[in-house]
Amino acid sequence: MRMYDLIVKKRSGYELTHEEINYLIHGYTNDNIPDYQVAAFLMAVFFHGLTPRETSDLTMAMVNSGDMVDLSSIAGIKVDKHSTGGVGDKTTLILAPLVAAAGVPVAKMSGRGLGHTGGTIDKLESIPGFKASVSTNKFLKQVKDIKVAVAAQTGHLAPADKKLYALRDVTATVDSIPLIASSVMSKKIASGADAIVLDVKVGSGAFMRTLADARALARSMVEIGRAVGRKTTAVITNMDQPLGNTVGNALEVREAIKTLNGKGPQDLHYLCLELGSRMLLAGGVITSSDDASGLLQNLLTSGKAMEKFTEMVRFQGGDITVLSNLNNLPRANNFYPVKSPESGYISAIDAESVGRSAMLLGAGRHAKEDFIDPAVGIVLEKKLGDNVHKGETLAHLHVNDTKMLPEAEKLLTMSYKFSAQSPEKIPLIIEYID
Repeated sequence: MRMYDLIVKKRSGYELTHEEINYLIHGYTNDNIPDYQVAAFLMAVFFHGLTPRETSDLTMAMVNSGDMVDLSSIAGIKVDKHSTGGVGDKTTLILAPLVAAAGVPVAKMSGRGLGHTGGTIDKLESIPGFKASVSTNKFLKQVKDIKVAVAAQTGHLAPADKKLYALRDVTATVDSIPLIASSVMSKKIASGADAIVLDVKVGSGAFMRTLADARALARSMVEIGRAVGRKTTAVITNMDQPLGNTVGNALEVREAIKTLNGKGPQDLHYLCLELGSRMLLAGGVITSSDDASGLLQNLLTSGKAMEKFTEMVRFQGGDITVLSNLNNLPRANNFYPVKSPESGYISAIDAESVGRSAMLLGAGRHAKEDFIDPAVGIVLEKKLGDNVHKGETLAHLHVNDTKMLPEAEKLLTMSYKFSAQSPEKIPLIIEYID
């Protein structure tokens, strides 16, 4: 078998066999196939796509390129949740303890942020002392003891995906639905969960800008999950504005804690109830989505969800005193209001521009090795549909290093669009794909 022949075959639009895909992934992972040949293959996939069977085979070849987390020693159906990335998306901080408090084990491995989208691990690490890197044995013990752990992904899960993604990033082949689907699902499957709930974002702050693309990605990932025996469901959600009111690590932790105490913004609260209900249904602890939503709301109201979050933070070395006194979380030294340049209804907010503005302040990374300032970010005071007057405050910038402040302020101001009429409301939950 030769890599040259596989490139020709895919370039000509033919389907690769199971053995050919395994040969490709095994050879590339072990440095027996050079980057330039795999780059040619990726470009052929970009133009010709992959069949559902090829996508499943590619996913499992990447899963088998490294370790798999064995969660079989944990009782119950283990449910994982994954978001395709957005701005202000702190749902994992709420959902993991909330769903665990309902009796469903959540053994979640999360990533760090890159670009305009935030990372769950960066947010959790803004809690003083919180340790995201834990051994597999400690990770498993914690889930057995308290039903929840959120830890950093290890370097041994799906190493082929890490190599392929790095190559896709420099060869303009990131935006391929089968390659995105196999990348996401290889990490989820290697993480060992029995069931997976996918939050597929669509809109200005998402990788998928159109509903057609988001729907295709969701269906592809659901098909992969089913093909390999994982109960998988997808929820397509709107990302045409940031989720909640905060963008930035410690700021988002504050908002997540407020939500766990039943005092969060309406959109974040609603989305967590919807995704959480899907996780409870997948976990088999309840059979009705209405009953699931009611149970989750009771756990928020009673304080049990917040107790579970506190328990998780304690187990992972975090300072739990800051959870009851949010002023002790990292705070920026300077706060700058961003004023509305005109009067009218807010008709659009470019979520990506908001995320990039926060990144300029130090809340995100341009490159993986960049330092993140956990204290900085943006608090939105006005969102879609709000009626504002010229000079009214749209948002506050939380800043330490003011070097990039003018550019961040300009970018944030330009992200807002205005109209004379109230805009049509777009639902947060767009579609379910089971």
